[in-house]
Amino acid sequence: MGVAAVVAVAAFWGVQNSGAISRTPVLTTSQIVAKVDAGLVDVYSTMGYQGAEGAGTGMVLTSSGVVLTNNHVIEGATSLRAVDIGNGRTYRAKVIGYDRSHDVAVIKLQNASGLQTVTLGNSASVQIGQKVVAIGNAGGKGGTPSVVTGHVIRLNAAITATDSSAGTSEHLHGLIGHNAPIQPGDSGGPLVNTAGQVVGIDTAASGGFQFQGGQSQTQAFAIPINTAMNIARQIRSGTATATVHIGATGFLGVGVLSASQARSYGLPAHSGAVVAGVFGGSPASRAGLARGDVIDSVNGHAVTSPLDLQKALEQHHPGDQVTIGWTTQGGQSRSATVVLEKGPAG
Repeated sequence: MGVAAVVAVAAFWGVQNSGAISRTPVLTTSQIVAKVDAGLVDVYSTMGYQGAEGAGTGMVLTSSGVVLTNNHVIEGATSLRAVDIGNGRTYRAKVIGYDRSHDVAVIKLQNASGLQTVTLGNSASVQIGQKVVAIGNAGGKGGTPSVVTGHVIRLNAAITATDSSAGTSEHLHGLIGHNAPIQPGDSGGPLVNTAGQVVGIDTAASGGFQFQGGQSQTQAFAIPINTAMNIARQIRSGTATATVHIGATGFLGVGVLSASQARSYGLPAHSGAVVAGVFGGSPASRAGLARGDVIDSVNGHAVTSPLDLQKALEQHHPGDQVTIGWTTQGGQSRSATVVLEKGPAG
């Protein structure tokens, strides 16, 4: 779900450099870039319901155009396109699936073939102090990918990452912390070792999709590639779980305030999701939901926060019936059964 006045610019970061094993040549930064660039795509999302656009990075996993990226890169998108760095072509893309709780998404470039792919490494070999190289679509500018370097600062890091475009927070665990100065637009990009192998996918930095807390020298965090690929394989198998969503997202048609915004308006914590706006012609509009109402249940299950609402709805697909319970600004309890429509990704 989005929030009011969304300005969605996905944050993207880094490439990490794990220390090479004794028989593996250590590449220079320029050699690493030459090896990795052609397997990347610039991802551009149009968020029609919010009237916004976003930009990010993705890594090509198959020659037919299966791409790994962050969920927050595609979240809220009503359409996606990707520019392949290897051949310079632009493709429309669709979402295969995503795992919001781990910030992982898999998309497919339409009618793609013969694409160059990234080389995956083993994130279990990453060590503190290793050089890192961050490659991505910094600033969403496109063209030749940006490159920054740094070192691994932390392992098994746990952070709270906030997405200003959705008004929600996620607790991410087991991350690689590094100090390469990545920028918005680098999210979904590779963290590469000195052998030119991807060992992580950058997911949070000190701007955009932000983290709270952590050591001051840690500027960015990456999902270990072993973790990301386990999730990607599950998504590609079509196996949905409590955290993995497959296919199109069901759309209710409301924007909600973040939990902190709701508190600033005097709503007690854990009281529900405050409706910031309702999209005309949407299921929510037809059900009678209005700005200022508080959604407090989905199918009889309590909704105590915007994230609860997000998680409840992402278990459903277009065409599913769900019963929404809410409290009006006047204090009246209401409910309605709606049929979800096809909505934004993520």
